[in-house]
Amino acid sequence: MNYLLNDWPGFTNFLSDGRICLTNNAAEREVRGVARGRKAWLFVGSDRGGERAAMMYSLIGSCRLNSVDPLLWLTDVLARIADMPQSRLQELLPWNWKALRQAETIEMAA
Repeated sequence: MNYLLNDWPGFTNFLSDGRICLTNNAAEREVRGVARGRKAWLFVGSDRGGERAAMMYSLIGSCRLNSVDPLLWLTDVLARIADMPQSRLQELLPWNWKALRQAETIEMAA
């Protein structure tokens, strides 16, 4: 109640802006995957292992945000990464990879 009364304009902001959702259900759904893995992530082995797990979780989340199938992306990236110079690794990021795959599909169709 204290939050509500101390930030009334922030609380009622959804009334004047139709883009703001009244509930936080979308955020709750996104966090659900993190909560499921919480127990398993206690045993990543080391700080470095935890950093790697966080990096992979971020990349998989980026895939989802860019409408890229994470399994397809990871399979393709693992096949390409050994032959790619370090200066071109940014091409394998999900948003660049998606554009590259679309261009390859267009070339193959022509």
